[in-house]
Amino acid sequence: MSNPGNAFDQFSEQDIKDLSATMKVGILGTVTPEGLPHLTLITTLMACSPNDMVWGQFMEGMSKQHIKQNPKTGFMVMGLDKNLWRGCADFTHSAKEGKDYDFYNNTPLFRYNAYFGVHTVHYMKLVAQSGKSALPMNKIIPAAIKTMIAKALTPKHEKAKVLNGWSKAFYDKIDNLKFLGYVGADGYPVVIPLIQAQSLDREHLIFSFGAYGDELAAIPAYTSVAVFGMALSMEDVLVRGTYQGSKRIAGMKCGVVQLDYAYNPMPPAPLRIYPETPVEAVVDF
Repeated sequence: MSNPGNAFDQFSEQDIKDLSATMKVGILGTVTPEGLPHLTLITTLMACSPNDMVWGQFMEGMSKQHIKQNPKTGFMVMGLDKNLWRGCADFTHSAKEGKDYDFYNNTPLFRYNAYFGVHTVHYMKLVAQSGKSALPMNKIIPAAIKTMIAKALTPKHEKAKVLNGWSKAFYDKIDNLKFLGYVGADGYPVVIPLIQAQSLDREHLIFSFGAYGDELAAIPAYTSVAVFGMALSMEDVLVRGTYQGSKRIAGMKCGVVQLDYAYNPMPPAPLRIYPETPVEAVVDF
């Protein structure tokens, strides 16, 4: 497996109960037709049996297209208690009715929502998962401080303005969540928490190896990676680029991603924001 921490081929009864919580962060990693990583916020992601996962769709987005072309996915689910599960699974099928469809549309978020509800549920067969582990805040906070120091000591040399003013400030907020994804050697996306990441300039992200360092060190240089950023206010943004490998900055091991893509996944209109999508006049009515 791409992630050697995926030691379990089933969910326990307690895992299934914990993952059914309504309030949680779910990140789904998919693979684009070009073989590139893509990360999506899927708050409905949960285990529905020891060997299966399910999630409800209530808006359109690129990940729903990706899984129909390539069923290999990676996932990370984190509860409000900062415990998380990571792993990989294969998309199997979709449904527009059934007990899981009814379950989602009877939860408070969708039952009393006048604007949208879950219209499709998607099922995945578990391949492997890590088991419950705690987010290592005792490492993430020092890693964020090291990232700030490395950022201050690293020359800025942007050529492309991939990040606009809002997204640059968004990635720089220490309390925003960030996750890195890449496609492993076996074809499954790997999702790694990267909360310590910050913008170096408008073309690069920088991060210390102080948290999840072993996993970050396993990413080959010049691998295509995606970094998903989100706030608990449900604002989010996705960027993608090329991992430049590790380097020592003032004795601290750090990584840099050179960006070439930015995507706004937020409703009502998910849209690529870099390279800029040209606006065309409507000529046929």
